[in-house]
Amino acid sequence: MAQLSDLEYLRLSKGAKFGYKLGRFFTGIPKGIGHFFLKIGQGLKKGAMAVGREVSDIVSTFVHGDWKTKLSFFIMGFGSIARGQILRGLLFLLFEIVFIGYMIMSGGYWLSMLPSLGKVGPSKTYNEDLDVFVTTYNDNSFQILLYGVLTIFFILAFIYTWRVNVRQNKMSEMILASGKKLKSGREDLHSIVDDQFHKTLLALPMTGIIIFTMLPILFMILVAFTNYDGTHNGYTNSLFTWVGLDNFNTMFSWTGGAGGTQSYAATFFEVLLWTLIWAFFATFTNYFLGMFVAMAINKKGIKFKKGWRTILVLTIAIPQFISLLYVSKMFAKNGIINGFLLDMGWISEAIDFFGDASRPWLARVTVILINIWIGIPYLMLITTGILMNIPADLYESAKIDGASGWKQYTKITLPYMLFVTGPYLLTSFTGNMNNFNVIYLLTAGAPTNAAASSASGSVGYTDLLITWLFKITTGAESKYYMASVIGILVFVVVALISLIVYNLMPSIKNEEDFR
Repeated sequence: MAQLSDLEYLRLSKGAKFGYKLGRFFTGIPKGIGHFFLKIGQGLKKGAMAVGREVSDIVSTFVHGDWKTKLSFFIMGFGSIARGQILRGLLFLLFEIVFIGYMIMSGGYWLSMLPSLGKVGPSKTYNEDLDVFVTTYNDNSFQILLYGVLTIFFILAFIYTWRVNVRQNKMSEMILASGKKLKSGREDLHSIVDDQFHKTLLALPMTGIIIFTMLPILFMILVAFTNYDGTHNGYTNSLFTWVGLDNFNTMFSWTGGAGGTQSYAATFFEVLLWTLIWAFFATFTNYFLGMFVAMAINKKGIKFKKGWRTILVLTIAIPQFISLLYVSKMFAKNGIINGFLLDMGWISEAIDFFGDASRPWLARVTVILINIWIGIPYLMLITTGILMNIPADLYESAKIDGASGWKQYTKITLPYMLFVTGPYLLTSFTGNMNNFNVIYLLTAGAPTNAAASSASGSVGYTDLLITWLFKITTGAESKYYMASVIGILVFVVVALISLIVYNLMPSIKNEEDFR
């Protein structure tokens, strides 16, 4: 879409302006994606240049360094100990001893087994004394993959620590050459709780992020390149192995099965489309209706404001597990909703809200409406605090100028709310894409999509990608490898949406507007 000048844009009607902005947004998506990959390329280039500089500095340090520095390349901490920094040198040396011991004792084994993920699976031998076949368990593919990844992380940590050791020796030489004294062990300890205290505080969280976030993510990615499933669990029945890109080829294959059943690709994009629709309505219906409820309660003349807020807050206090299961029973064929409609004579037979495969839209609309009941109280609390911070002078000036209530809302309230809550909307949208509780506890994905289920588990019309992933891992076949592929694709979709929307949000582009 061609870009209009400022004068041409001002001449457009409101509808035309909206259409122009919408068109610019969608036409800008390919450019944004291209810019994203360009940034990745630039980042890789900068990374390669940084590695080159580090290698050059390491070589230069070894060539021009004294004998203490040279020896520290092989015995970590030696230079620090020789120069009187005993505590620092001992810590480097201890880390090297632990690393070498680990690699000799077990690390080398895990690395050597990583390419094959195990060589000898479970075997059965006949026990003459007991007159039974006894199963002997040998290699464990799961442990090999897990400890292999841990070993790689440990090697990277050792390389980083070794580089710090080399850099410390270079700095020590420069300090001594300038005539200054090096820090003693006491001064090092004091530095840990003083000028370097931020590093001390961040050490534990960073370790937790690496172990409990980065490691599981990398493990999940690697599982996508194996055949790890219920029949290849890596230990009790048979080993699992690397299969390359076979799982991704299966996921993106459009070849269906017998009887006109859907392929994985067709199922994935169908579930993805519903996931995006669900996330959109689940986010914005709650947002706007929660805002209207907050505005209604805050309106002058409304009595018992604290009471209304308390009632809504109480709905948040009830665990979702209880309330959602209860509501699912209410909407069952023999539930209270159907009973009431039948008693009133409004329907002649019970409505199958969650099980009618001929009308899948009924279940989808129902879960969206029920989600409104769940989300409004929370949004009411969030927007109440923001509404109270909008300057009253703005509304008074608007009233003097003759602005209607709708004008005040569209020109003052809504822009202010969107500016402040823009990041929340983004996180809420991505959170709703992975909203497992509402869908699974209400419908468990029902009604069943017969064509899609034969391709990839009992997927239903209300299944999100996250609930579909759960079903794949808990079914009879337990296809962990396909669940891992779906997990990667979910990450890619959420990351792309988040990056594009984040860079378009007014609160990011016009950060100074409301200060």
